[in-house]
Amino acid sequence: MKKARIALATLFLTGITLLFLDTTGLARTWLGWMAKIQFLPAVLALNVVVIAALCLLTLVLGRVYCSVICPLGILQDVVSFFSGLRKGKKRRFHYRKELAWLRYGVLALYLLAIGLGINVLVAVLAPYSAYGRMISSILHPSLLTGIVAGVTLVAIVILAWTGGRTYCNTVCPVGTTLSFLSRFAMFRPVIDAEKCRDCHLCEKSCKASCIDIANHRIDYGRCVDCFDCLEECRFDALHYKFAWGKKAEKAEAQEGVSRRAFVATGAFLAGTAALNAQKKKLDGGLAPVIDKEVPSRETSLTPPGAVSRFYAKCTACQLCVSSCPNGVLRPSTSILNLMQPEMGYEKGYCRPECVRCSEVCPSGAIVKITPEEKTSIHIGRAKVNRDLCIVEDKGVHCGNCARHCPSGAIKMVPRDPEDPDSIKIPAVDESLCTGCGACEFLCPVRPISAITVEGYLNHHKD
Repeated sequence: MKKARIALATLFLTGITLLFLDTTGLARTWLGWMAKIQFLPAVLALNVVVIAALCLLTLVLGRVYCSVICPLGILQDVVSFFSGLRKGKKRRFHYRKELAWLRYGVLALYLLAIGLGINVLVAVLAPYSAYGRMISSILHPSLLTGIVAGVTLVAIVILAWTGGRTYCNTVCPVGTTLSFLSRFAMFRPVIDAEKCRDCHLCEKSCKASCIDIANHRIDYGRCVDCFDCLEECRFDALHYKFAWGKKAEKAEAQEGVSRRAFVATGAFLAGTAALNAQKKKLDGGLAPVIDKEVPSRETSLTPPGAVSRFYAKCTACQLCVSSCPNGVLRPSTSILNLMQPEMGYEKGYCRPECVRCSEVCPSGAIVKITPEEKTSIHIGRAKVNRDLCIVEDKGVHCGNCARHCPSGAIKMVPRDPEDPDSIKIPAVDESLCTGCGACEFLCPVRPISAITVEGYLNHHKD
């Protein structure tokens, strides 16, 4: 069973890593489902089928989600494995009582953050999103997101190196949520007290520190079904078997608390879900190039297909950022929406035929759209700053924005309405503008484009 678990975990870790590193779209086609079955994205997407399947899986087999499907959980196992290769460190664990105050305190804080829309905290604690930031930072480095990803990685490595699954059983809100179900799983590791010789090998190999061999008890709320203990037992006293209806190895009062907490957590998540950049040098030949700077926008630009509660549903996993072939999506540096994606046109523009971000989003923050549908979605409107436009500033002809506008929203009109032969300046028809950013990206003015796109709070269609 341990070999099967390792094989499946390797498959999931490799597949999800490829999703964030893929630049061709091939991995998304074959492996995109791996992102959609992650717990928090499924909750935010109101994917009832996935949520029910994961809950049923936990009720039947225990917390195998944490050891097989969750990439951050698997990463901890990898770190713990290498830590165990050190001399005398293979069996380095021992039973520790559950830090209930910390565990449920973090969960309460997490639920409060979801309810109040404190997206920064939600994004930092979500395990799938944390792993996604670590991997996407390799190909899409961003200073602030990179710092958060780096700090998270260091914390995870230290905790896993020294304590195995400490993060899963003290900090991770998904692990705590699933623990309410895993206490009553049909199949669980069970200690046969009559056969046990109290050698403590199983306890010392348990990276969840949940085996209390002195009392022949297992805390099933923290057990992640890694099956390491089964391999270590030399007296045939440990078996993974059907245990439906038997009490989990916790006091009855604690079980009552767990059941009530699970009901409360489930109701809160369901209710909430229901309600709920880097600059690039451009080709300047032999002339010195001035980088474009990010313009100030009153309203950030969100990708086509973004739902009205985009920021409430987005987990900041960076999968859409990694998938964007035009370098338009990047992590936000805004305090309110830290690390959640926003659009910027310093590196490219949102091409009409591209809908990759809508195809990969696992949480339902961006719904899937077709290229045809995209052409009718207005995410923002272009505005001309006459003081910066070279037609006004230099008195020369340009028209670059009008020539490259895919929707034909920009026209060159005489600067002097009474003189048809006067030099022409750009005019924007906001009813036609979709906010794609082609004009902003291709405007020759530096460092701030003379024509920039202002976002809409709510997208609208033709």
